[in-house]
Parts: sequence; structure tokens; C-alpha cells
Amino acid sequence: MAKYSFRNQVVVVTGASSGIGKELALRLAESGALLVLGARNMAKLEAVAKTCRQKGGQATAVQMDVSDKESCRNFIEKTIEKFEKIDILVNNAGISMWSYFEAFTDLTPFEKIMQVNYFGSLYCTFYALPYLKKSKGRLVAISSLTGKTGVPTRSGYAASKHAMAGFFDTLRIELKDTGVSVTMIYPGFVATDVRKHAIGSNGKSLEKSPLDETATMTVEKCVDLMMPAIAKRKRELVMTLKGRLGLWLKLIAPGLVDSIALKAVSKKKQPIKKADKK
Repeated sequence: MAKYSFRNQVVVVTGASSGIGKELALRLAESGALLVLGARNMAKLEAVAKTCRQKGGQATAVQMDVSDKESCRNFIEKTIEKFEKIDILVNNAGISMWSYFEAFTDLTPFEKIMQVNYFGSLYCTFYALPYLKKSKGRLVAISSLTGKTGVPTRSGYAASKHAMAGFFDTLRIELKDTGVSVTMIYPGFVATDVRKHAIGSNGKSLEKSPLDETATMTVEKCVDLMMPAIAKRKRELVMTLKGRLGLWLKLIAPGLVDSIALKAVSKKKQPIKKADKK
């Protein structure tokens, strides 16, 4: 039996076809949520929705692309057509990158990352907010520890996650008297395919993770930590002890944190070769 109940609450999840979004959808289904799941890959999304229904929840799959404003509007409208309300919006969809800035010869990947990670969350929030205000609902944004501090090889990704943090932290203040809560989630490295699909300096997916994935947090553990934070409307969740210690250390010895981050990244396999100009 699910520890936290979301029974009859309409929960909208972007990026629900895999990774954290998929696991969160399955867990919410077990807790009785009424789910509307969004992603680009309809086949994978339908499979997730089917499993959610097998676990006792209601789930509707809607093909959408968070980087497209009209797609986000349609996604929210489909939710209202189905359930007539929204209780929780989980902005989870995102893409990553893995390359030093100087290796890029084209800035298009940076625009794409910002469009998906930042504007995608902004679009969905914009269209869902009137309904969340009616339900005194919850806004949830899945960020990253790179939304708290810069990390070598992740400049575009970190920028997009910092933008998310600034937007949702501001929105929390603006919505203080409306009953709508804002929860920011800051995971560390989680064992998903996001790094396999991360953008390299040539603008294409790496197709292979640059990390040793055996040392990363499982999606199950990640969602274990997320569920109570969402249920209790926590302000934010920084998932790992190392992450929390790093943020504290950054306040008193920022240069040391920079050195630690650079040393950690230099041990990994990095796609640092300069991209060929076309």
C-alpha cells in the first residue's frame, strides 16, 4: 500500500515515458492519482499509462513536446477536458549536455536545452496555473544540483536549471497567498538514460553515458525521496548528503568547491574534441 495518498488528485507529469517521470507516474498510480502523462514518444508513453492502470490508477497518455508552446497548451487543455481540474503539475521533462563550452562551434544546442528545460516548464506552468489556483494545488519542478552550482561540461544544462530555479523561486513568492505551493527537486546523478541522450559538442546525442552508472542513485530511490516532499509541499529537496555539504561548503570556500568539481569531471570520459565546422 502506498505510504502517501494522492487519491483522486489530478496529477500532470511531463517527460513521463522514461526515467524519473516514468517511475514517479507508477508510484502515483499506486497511490490513487488520476494521471495525465506527457512525452514525445507515444509508444513508450502508452506503455507507462497501461502499467499505471494495472497498478490501480487512472492514466491518460498525451503526446506532447514541451519545447513547443502550443503543444503545452494542448496538453493542459486535454487534462481539463478529461478531469476538469489540475491538482499537481510536475515539470519533469528535460535534456542534458556533456561537453566543455569551448568545444562547441554552434550555439544551437544551448538554445535547444533552454527551450526544453526552462521554457518547457514555463509554458506548462503558464497554462496550468489558473487551474492550480482554483484547486490550491502544487507546482513541482525537477531540477538538478547543477541548478545550484556550476559544473564543468554542463554549462548550458546548468544555465537552464538555474533559470528554472530563479523562475520557480520567484513564483513561490508571488503565489504565497493563493494556496499554490512550489516544490523544487534537486537530484544528483540518477541512473536514467538522460546522459546517453545528452548533447555533445557536435549537437548530437552521446549515445553512451560518460559516467560509471553503477555509482548513481536509482530512480526508485530518487522517487522514494520525492514522494514525501511532494505530499508535504516542501519548499525544496536537495537529495544527497554530498550535495547538501557541497552547497554549505560553497558558502564558506567557493574556490575549493570549484576545484573539487573540476577534479571530479577530469576523471570522467569527456567529449572535449572540437566539433568539426560545417
